[in-house]
Amino acid sequence: MTRATEAFTTFGVVVVLYLVLFFGLIPLPDVIQNKIVPVFPCWSLMTFGSYSLGYLGWHVMTFSDCPAAYAELMGEIQQAKTDLRSKGVSI
Repeated sequence: MTRATEAFTTFGVVVVLYLVLFFGLIPLPDVIQNKIVPVFPCWSLMTFGSYSLGYLGWHVMTFSDCPAAYAELMGEIQQAKTDLRSKGVSI
């Protein structure tokens, strides 16, 4: 199963479960049914957005996924400089 198929399957199951809860097919206490279930999509969207922004901000602030890419890039720059110098280009 591809990653997209897994994501759509999970999304479909969550939507069906929410609709079952929203229309009251599974009996829940009145407080949960009338106060929590209707706002759950907004709450989950805000939670996901907050998590995403925090994750992005943390990784931009710490640059934690770049050391290997940095070393590779610096090696390629040195290789390009050496190649250009061998062809007579002044750097």
